[in-house]
Amino acid sequence: MPTEHSIPEDKSHRTLIIVVAVIAAVLIGGFFYLLLRRTMAPTAPPTLEAAIRPGSADWDKYSKLIARDDPEADEAKRALGDTVMTLHSTVRNFTGRTIVGLEVRGAVVDHDGKPVKERTVVMIPGRQSELEPNKTMKVSIMLEGFTESDDRANIKMEVVGFKLK
Repeated sequence: MPTEHSIPEDKSHRTLIIVVAVIAAVLIGGFFYLLLRRTMAPTAPPTLEAAIRPGSADWDKYSKLIARDDPEADEAKRALGDTVMTLHSTVRNFTGRTIVGLEVRGAVVDHDGKPVKERTVVMIPGRQSELEPNKTMKVSIMLEGFTESDDRANIKMEVVGFKLK
């Protein structure tokens, strides 16, 4: 009795399956490469649109009425081998108006006063919708990626922009 399948046919099916699997693996690998490349691309720090910033007429009038406590920092080592620092402070609104936008910059500086790591965060809106007059708000900024050799001499937190109602 003749057999239905011959050995050359099995080899051609096997070759076809291997070729399709390799092409699929390359396509899937390329898709993940592009996806990871997009997420790893540096993004611009968030900014508060139409905010009062240093140099504007209202900055001198209101910035001294937005009080901030001296910042404190916590640090922790991660399993990845780096160190994470979280800067904390309290912001107080003595402007007499409601703050509807608040942008804060936190930095760890070296002995020369140059930033080692820094980050700008929009606190309002986001973590809270607004800050009414004579009220307070806790502000925290996490900075990551420090190494043991980084010169971390001091921490700074400052208000770099705000919007009033």
